[in-house]
Amino acid sequence: MTTKTFFGLLMLLVFSAPAFAQVEQVHATLAEGIVLPEPAANLAVQTGTPTLNVFGPRRRGSMVGYIDDPVVSSKIRMRFETARHNRAPDRAELFYGKCGCYRDLAPSNAAYDPDAAGPGPGAADDVNFQQFYVLAEYAATNRFSAFAELPIRWLQPQTVGVFDDQSGVSDLRAGAKFGLATTDAMSLTAQVKMFLSTGDSRQGLGTGHASIEPGLLYHRNLSDRAAIATQFSLWLPFGGSNGVPTSVDEKFAGNILSYGFGPSYEIFSSERVQFAPVVELVGWHVLGGFQTTAVADASGTDIVNLKFGARATWTNGGSIYAGYGKALTDATWYEDIFRFEYRLSF
Repeated sequence: MTTKTFFGLLMLLVFSAPAFAQVEQVHATLAEGIVLPEPAANLAVQTGTPTLNVFGPRRRGSMVGYIDDPVVSSKIRMRFETARHNRAPDRAELFYGKCGCYRDLAPSNAAYDPDAAGPGPGAADDVNFQQFYVLAEYAATNRFSAFAELPIRWLQPQTVGVFDDQSGVSDLRAGAKFGLATTDAMSLTAQVKMFLSTGDSRQGLGTGHASIEPGLLYHRNLSDRAAIATQFSLWLPFGGSNGVPTSVDEKFAGNILSYGFGPSYEIFSSERVQFAPVVELVGWHVLGGFQTTAVADASGTDIVNLKFGARATWTNGGSIYAGYGKALTDATWYEDIFRFEYRLSF
């Protein structure tokens, strides 16, 4: 994909997405926050029994920018992020595959691995990157939705003597959300996300293996203006490259537990616009796997980030988020990250 083609697609998505919000519907809103066509709403009011909109209700998502949105709704989301200084990019094969430098070792070396999935030559210990994601989620009901996400990645190694800058499609994601409990003030959602090995791992665009990430998402309104969102997820790779040395039973890829907590508070709210700063604490605990830089065994690594941001939302279902993240621990996925997002729920 050329740069011209990519930005043409981006502009098309940005300017066409609001059209979804202009589809004319006669609807009414019940106490539960379910949006219904007018005939169904009248029936519900007369009988006292809510009738589900088969196209799914339009519900405002959470205000957070890094914790996954627990609200089950139909939406389109476009996200861009730029990050600096990934010091261990092949850690547990979460970001990209096992360093290609293992392919360049002498065959007599116990760490020699001709099948190492990651980029080479050389071992990068400082990588800057940007990623752009387009996500589409469809809610068949107010308790079930399916989603797919297309990521595009750009890499700029800062280490001298390693592979060149790379760019292209990364590993595709797809999954589903299941609403376990939903009220006006609360959403408890189970999520299953699949990562497909579609990115070229030898260019650092993917991991070289598939993985699955089940998780539990929670959102609660504490008042008319304050809310919290939380997430607990477990990333489980399928297969992966051989460990170090290649004779060990463990794979280079390892399980990773992630968690997040994010309070927000609307400092401005009107009939049409709401604006809320949000602070998120996001962490990862690596349960297994290897990494090329520093200590070879990645298990037991803890990474914690603090994210500062804000989101503005509109009653037509649109919202914009901008935020900055900073690593609080010595171990990192990146030292700094900036994220920008446009989301349209419909």
